[in-house]
Amino acid sequence: MIYLHKILPLIFSPLMLIMVLIIFGVIINSKKISIIGIFILIVCSLPIVSDKLIAYLESDYQLSKPSNITSADAIVVLSGMIKTINSKDGLDYEFGEASDRIFAGINLFKEKKASKLILTRGKLPWSVGIPEGEYLKQIAITNGISENNILLTENVENTDQEAKAIKKLLSIDGPKIILVTSAFHMPRAELVFEAAGINVVPFPVDFQKGLSKLTFMSFIPSANALSGTSFFVREMIGRVYYNLKY
Repeated sequence: MIYLHKILPLIFSPLMLIMVLIIFGVIINSKKISIIGIFILIVCSLPIVSDKLIAYLESDYQLSKPSNITSADAIVVLSGMIKTINSKDGLDYEFGEASDRIFAGINLFKEKKASKLILTRGKLPWSVGIPEGEYLKQIAITNGISENNILLTENVENTDQEAKAIKKLLSIDGPKIILVTSAFHMPRAELVFEAAGINVVPFPVDFQKGLSKLTFMSFIPSANALSGTSFFVREMIGRVYYNLKY
């Protein structure tokens, strides 16, 4: 069950639906079904469609400055920003798109919004290298945060486990945290953490949709747009999963 919300997006992804329709149409010799599959492919690959869907995921939040956030018992930075690289000297690590998370957490700490910075040891069964929080801890120390002010959770594989692990670290009733994660991920992260008995002050970062003008390129199908539409479906399935669970 632990990977159900990760497997479902693969089964119900736009690409899977398109492939099933086209292949099924060919098998039963139905041009109509195959054309429906191609039509869905075109629509899902339009940047104007993809951009609207991504904007919806982030619509409940706005970018804020650390100085505008209320204080809390701890600042929590969720994993999901590091990739392992095989270099000449062995395993190394690089930031992905969500690197705003750790630097937002560091900035919040420097603004004295909490006395503790909590990082999660995110590590999936198929991950290679050290848990993410261990690498991020060194980044935080390099940026001037004392090791004494940094806490690491046990190894975790998803948002649910992150929330439960953090509740263990904060051995008080109704702890209040500043939760730092990507804007698209914040709705279900808030839900999961509050279900674990943690009061959340959201600090969304890593906004995927920036301001842009509408041009003719917005109506030209692209692989990047298809990826964005698939990303939307995956995130919505995650939200439905956790809403049903809690």
